[in-house]
Amino acid sequence: MEPQSTFVNWFRNSSPYIHAHRNRTFVIFFGGNAVTEPDFDKLIHDFALLRSLGVRLVLVHGIRQQIDKRLLEQGDTPKFHHHLRITDATTLQYVKQAAGLVRVEIEALLSMGVSGSPMAGAQIRVASGNFVTAKPLGVLDGIDYCYTGKVRRIDAQAIHQQLDQHNVVLISPIGYSPSGEVFNLSAEEVATEVAIALQAEKLILLTEQNCLSPADQQSIQQLTTAQADSLLHETPGLPDAVALSLRAAMQSCQKGVRRAHLINRHVDGALLLELFTRDGIGTLISSTAFETIRSATLDDIGGIMELIKPLELQGVLVKRSREKLEMEINDYIVIERDGLIIGCTAFHIMADKTSAEIACLAVHVDYQKGARGNSLLDYLSEKAKTQAIKRLFVRSTQTAHWFVERGFTPCEISDLPEPMRSAYNYQRNSKLLYKNVY
Repeated sequence: MEPQSTFVNWFRNSSPYIHAHRNRTFVIFFGGNAVTEPDFDKLIHDFALLRSLGVRLVLVHGIRQQIDKRLLEQGDTPKFHHHLRITDATTLQYVKQAAGLVRVEIEALLSMGVSGSPMAGAQIRVASGNFVTAKPLGVLDGIDYCYTGKVRRIDAQAIHQQLDQHNVVLISPIGYSPSGEVFNLSAEEVATEVAIALQAEKLILLTEQNCLSPADQQSIQQLTTAQADSLLHETPGLPDAVALSLRAAMQSCQKGVRRAHLINRHVDGALLLELFTRDGIGTLISSTAFETIRSATLDDIGGIMELIKPLELQGVLVKRSREKLEMEINDYIVIERDGLIIGCTAFHIMADKTSAEIACLAVHVDYQKGARGNSLLDYLSEKAKTQAIKRLFVRSTQTAHWFVERGFTPCEISDLPEPMRSAYNYQRNSKLLYKNVY
């Protein structure tokens, strides 16, 4: 029964993400080398699963490896300057060939529907087209980049029309000029500009390796755009592929994309682990902090109720109805982690305006070792200072020692301010504590 229980628990825990991702637009970038891997079909299956869950999916593929292979087969040497390919007339022919072959191969895999396979019944329709208008990069540092271009405009309306028809949009790193010229583009740039033009919920960059901290070589879980910028400037030895993806993620978030993710494509199922588990597996980039403490709103009531329900069933917290939460929502503080409520507390100011009660302090079981309870308490202490609160009170049946360790002192019922004193529940027999605010 254990494997069954594990699956059921995982599936239930993934449901908030399934709801959150439905009808959202995700732009996913992957390099041309991913297409050549023998297990590329697994990634295609994951794309199909996202589509079946209601995600509006735009795929942007690279072709660097395919172009280099064709050049070398013809005895030519790939030419680059500042990590950008110089696309002469001969190279442009290989660019067209590579883009066409890779696009057809991806479309073929997305069209699979063999009975008994992960794609059975998927019936995915793929739309490609001239969504990208480009212009020549020109001459830089005296180097003529010829047919290497940059994005001039994304036809967001046309892409949205295809997404509205439940199609997966597939975009190659090719752009067209109004005069009919073809330009070779950076796939990362195309993915970034598409995500910005669509105001996508997420830009997902499937990378060749993890984004590692230079200090300890551990995977970085999250970065703000400011932190990503610092990492780029302070780590000259950062691998080119990671640096390109970091810049793309940073630029997209600065221009309206809510979240960008760097995910190591070599980890089987990494895309699903990143999108449907609490902590993910890749590096998340956002303009603001991934996890924040803030005042609660009415929209948070469902998340608060889900968080405190287990503690209410255990008798640790007093049961609170939805109506009571709605009436007191302005008193609540929450910790939000990527759209989920993982911690909360309430701050009830008493009638004397000089004292307040800390109530309903809870942290999700998966995050109780990260000092988030301390963070909530510190937040309330600062809030008390700004509102001239002199004394904080707590009622607790099972966590009194935790509060004592943080400077609270036991007190008597007679020490409580109104209305705490008259509302005291003798049947629960809660321990009473207070702390002076300095």
